[in-house]
Amino acid sequence: MISKEEKDILQIRWKDAWASPVYRTKLIVGWILYIGVLLYLPHFFAAIQQKQGVEINDFVLAYLPSVNMSLVIFALLYMTVIYTIFKAAKSPYLFLLYLWATLFVSLSRLITNSSVPLEPPAGLVSLVDPILLPFYGPNGITKDLFYSGHTASVFLAYLILRNKREKTMALIATIVVGIALLLQHIHYTIDVVAAPVIVYFLFILARKFTLVPLEQVNEKVVKQQSLKHTEKVV
Repeated sequence: MISKEEKDILQIRWKDAWASPVYRTKLIVGWILYIGVLLYLPHFFAAIQQKQGVEINDFVLAYLPSVNMSLVIFALLYMTVIYTIFKAAKSPYLFLLYLWATLFVSLSRLITNSSVPLEPPAGLVSLVDPILLPFYGPNGITKDLFYSGHTASVFLAYLILRNKREKTMALIATIVVGIALLLQHIHYTIDVVAAPVIVYFLFILARKFTLVPLEQVNEKVVKQQSLKHTEKVV
C-alpha cells in the first residue's frame, strides 16, 4: 500500500530532485559505495571460496533431482532487474531507493557469507553467470550461499515496482527463481527462504534513508506551486 506522502514524492521530477544538495549527495555517495563493492567482489569471492564451511543436511534438496535450470534463472533474473531499473529511472525517489536498497543487500551478503560459511549442496549443477563472470572470476564461485543473491535481486524488484500487475509478475518470478535454484542445487532451502525476509527489512531501512531528501524537495515544490497560484490570483 502506497501512502499519500509517497504518492506525492513519486511525482517529483528529476530536475527538482537534482536541485537538492542532500539528494545529490546521497545519489553520488551511493554510486561510489556500490562501485566500490563491485570492485571488491572478486577478492571477497576468492576468499570465501577458500574457507571451510558446513554442509547442511537439507531434507528438501534430498528429495529434489539435480536439474540444470540456468536458462530459467538468468532469463527471469535479468528481465526483471533490467525492467525494474527502467521503471525506477523514471522517478528520482525510486531510483535512489533502488540504489541504496541494492547497496544494503550487497553489503549484508558480504557479512552473511563471511559469518555463515557453508559448503555447496550435494548434487550442485554449476551456474555460470556470463554477466557477473568478471566479479566471480574464471573458476566460478560455489560458496556465496547465505543468503541467495538471485532470490534477493528478484524480490527487491517486487518491492520497488509500484504497479500491481508488475508486482505480481515480480513475485511470481521470485518464486520460480527460488524453486529453480533448489532444483539446480545451487542453494540450500534456508538460503532461498531467508532472502525475501532479510531483503524486506533492508528495503524498509533504505526507504527511511532515502525519503528524507525527497520529503524536503516535495515541500519546496509544493511551496513554489502555492506561490505561483497566489501570484496568478493576485
